[in-house]
Amino acid sequence: MAWFSKSEEKQKSGRENLWIKCKQCYSHIYENEWKKNLNVCPNCNFHGSIKSWDRVELIFDKNTFKELFANISPVDSLKFVDLKGSYKDKFEANKKKSGLSEAVLTGHGKINGIKVATAIMDFRFLGGSLGSATGEKILRAANYAYQKNIPYIVFSESGGARMQEGVLSLMQMAKTCNGIAKLNKKNIPYISVLANPTTGGVTASYAMMGDINIAEPFAVIGFAGRRVIEQTIGEKLPADFQTAEYLLKHGFVDSIVNRKDLKHFISNVLSYYNR
Repeated sequence: MAWFSKSEEKQKSGRENLWIKCKQCYSHIYENEWKKNLNVCPNCNFHGSIKSWDRVELIFDKNTFKELFANISPVDSLKFVDLKGSYKDKFEANKKKSGLSEAVLTGHGKINGIKVATAIMDFRFLGGSLGSATGEKILRAANYAYQKNIPYIVFSESGGARMQEGVLSLMQMAKTCNGIAKLNKKNIPYISVLANPTTGGVTASYAMMGDINIAEPFAVIGFAGRRVIEQTIGEKLPADFQTAEYLLKHGFVDSIVNRKDLKHFISNVLSYYNR
């Protein structure tokens, strides 16, 4: 009986790996079709999570991207431990799983021939949370853009501040904003791209500071969660509250762009700045 149980479980697991379930319309899409469509649902256009290196391939000209600050990784300054283990064990496991040193990939490259600096958040690494090393990498990439006089683009995909770092995480909100604000002194453009989800302290800082804020379709963008807000104000919120479409309607983002069109859209924006 035990042998049959393990065999059936293995077969079931194999079948499940063939499919991706859309988080919005709950359609089952073949994994190959999902990946071919850039992790976008072909039925409802919901934009799923995408790896940072996959986004590099999508946005940057071939063989032009160079990673910067790969040596920066988390430090367990508070010696944080909870019922699930230590913070150090968690981020070390995430480093092995994702192949990243932190929740953000930083570097520079060319978009249709235009050189830019970038920071690309990756949700696989502790939910794309903002820790002290995350903030340091984003700041250094901003400083690189400042020194080289090139545009800076940040792709956000995050659950917010990293609770295991406490106030050290919250400090990154001001630190990153300060580095990005400095770009204005040289009229260097800063473009913010908001993917699903962009929440918490990330939304309350650099993600909404763009000279142009671009969102992917149906991205959840907000600070506090829906239930917290409803309980606080004692009212039911609209069904589309905190979606990219809701924010566009109320003037918080400038445009909603499909993932497949992002490179062309960003290139056009940068071309305008280069006139």
